[in-house]
Amino acid sequence: MTFEERGQLEAVLGHRFEHAERLERALTHRSHRQSAASVDNERLEFLGDRVLGLVASEHLFQSFPDWDAGQLSKGLARLVNTSSVHAAANHLRLGSYLRLGPGEEKTGGRAKKRLLADAYEAVVGAIYLDAGLPTAAAFLRRTLIDPALERESDGLELSDYKSALQEWLQQRALGTVAYRVHKESGPDHQKIFEVEVWHAGRKLSSSEGFSKKEAEQSAAKHAMRVLEAAHGVPG
Repeated sequence: MTFEERGQLEAVLGHRFEHAERLERALTHRSHRQSAASVDNERLEFLGDRVLGLVASEHLFQSFPDWDAGQLSKGLARLVNTSSVHAAANHLRLGSYLRLGPGEEKTGGRAKKRLLADAYEAVVGAIYLDAGLPTAAAFLRRTLIDPALERESDGLELSDYKSALQEWLQQRALGTVAYRVHKESGPDHQKIFEVEVWHAGRKLSSSEGFSKKEAEQSAAKHAMRVLEAAHGVPG
């Protein structure tokens, strides 16, 4: 990474590193290692993941005083999942700054979801080491937590059956499902949404909720049961 590139990225991150090598290491994938003595971002990713968990847990604890431990756990799982972390990494354009080996470069490593999520967490670890927890927490709130909470403003405390259903289908190469709002009923201040789940031209399930997300989660849960029964998987 050139001096100019580092300056551009630091401006986007909102942090100027006292030790520039930490940022460079955070962006170095293991495929780029050129010798046994070379370092990659895996240790920083381990640290950043723990910092993210702590900061996000405290944020939920303070923001939702009425939630019990179960709701906090579900909210945390959805707030810091791979999709949220990847979205943050993508917004920061971290893929443009990654240091990859030739193999990863050829296979589109700069756009890989897991690789970008790991790089983001490594950057969090690097910021934490460089400037401490308050700076790392401010970075996380600005780039991940606040945007994720805005996207998931409804039903964050619910189990993420939609992601579970998607993973189940992906593991079996069965494609994806579509969620369709079948109807809305009730007064504006207390609307009820009925959502259907469709797969391969067939309706798997439908469910109601006081928000689209609540109905989608419930419908996904029932759709999973239908698919498991159809494929001989015990419920």
